[in-house]
Amino acid sequence: MKMILSIVHSDDAPGLLEALMERGFRATVISTTGGFLREGNSTVLIGTERVQEALRIIQENCHTRTQLVNPLPPIMEPAELHMPYPIEVQVGGATIFVLDVERYERF
Repeated sequence: MKMILSIVHSDDAPGLLEALMERGFRATVISTTGGFLREGNSTVLIGTERVQEALRIIQENCHTRTQLVNPLPPIMEPAELHMPYPIEVQVGGATIFVLDVERYERF
């Protein structure tokens, strides 16, 4: 038994969950927040023996895209003026951890 911990963009989560359920996977979703952009993510927990199939479903449903963001200004002195220019960053996709499960019980 393995635990797949997948951090995905919150826009991709509904489609991912639907695709997982259609193929018989059970999943738990936790709303999380990313560090760099401070945007909403979803952490999807999947316990399964069918790891490769689950990873393929995640890859099919979680896509990267580019987004313009304004960088956070550095800490400034009161008289300083900082006008940040938007930068293009890549968001989306999935960050995946596959963990060994020592024990599994379902009540």
